[in-house]
Amino acid sequence: MKAYLDCYPCFFRQALKTMRLITQDEKKILEVLNQISLTLPKLSFEATPTEIGRQVYKIISEKTGVIDPYKAVKKKYIDQALSFYSDLKKLINSSQDRLMTAIRLAIAGNIIDFGSDADFDLEEDIQKILIQDLAVDHSQQFYDALEKTESILYLGDNAGETVFDRLLIEELPKPVIYAVRSKPVINDATWEDAVSSGLNKVAEIVSSGCDAPGIVLKLCSSEFLEIFRSAALIISKGQGNYEGLSEEKGSIFFLLKAKCSVIAHDIGVKEGSIVLMKANG
Repeated sequence: MKAYLDCYPCFFRQALKTMRLITQDEKKILEVLNQISLTLPKLSFEATPTEIGRQVYKIISEKTGVIDPYKAVKKKYIDQALSFYSDLKKLINSSQDRLMTAIRLAIAGNIIDFGSDADFDLEEDIQKILIQDLAVDHSQQFYDALEKTESILYLGDNAGETVFDRLLIEELPKPVIYAVRSKPVINDATWEDAVSSGLNKVAEIVSSGCDAPGIVLKLCSSEFLEIFRSAALIISKGQGNYEGLSEEKGSIFFLLKAKCSVIAHDIGVKEGSIVLMKANG
């Protein structure tokens, strides 16, 4: 998915929000915003939002020396999600369709996103998504692929959401490889965030080698690309991964909430919709 013009104001909103986590020095914030304004016109208009976002956060890191401005935020939402874990596990255990309940909970976790402009109440969103219709429902194709595959590649998204991914992985009947970002970017999950969420207990954790806020295959490591290309079933969580992989073919299933109008338009659903969608399906 290439970037839309509507994405560009969002890059500046994200940068401003991130800078205000780092400093209250308005001159320093303006310096970073000015650098971003000089850089964006040099980037290809065919680039994905994920690729452009990578450059925006690279500028912030280089200009401030702060590698992980969302570190405290990530811990907060991992801890909050873990506090829900036991109750959500009971909910799955009492469900008539354990797997679909776990899928819905995994999608609910996708609301923990500081790259989008959406406000969220995690507890409230969980309750809504448990009963919300899927705007795109390729669940039968997913079940068919799940039955045939010997293993699953699961592409993680945000920290905190990782706990909800764990709930889904615990319901999947095949071994799972869970991919995280190679270094901090926004509130996306790194190796440490995945381990803090308990994912090391239920999956093999690997780094994608990519430092963008989403999977960009040309930026991934050769080791990860080998895993990706050989995967018979891929679960791709969140908007950033969708942006980077929406044109890919194969057995890729996108699980996300469309939190912005651009993503919603690209998918062909209303903003706020939830989807379980097969790539090119």
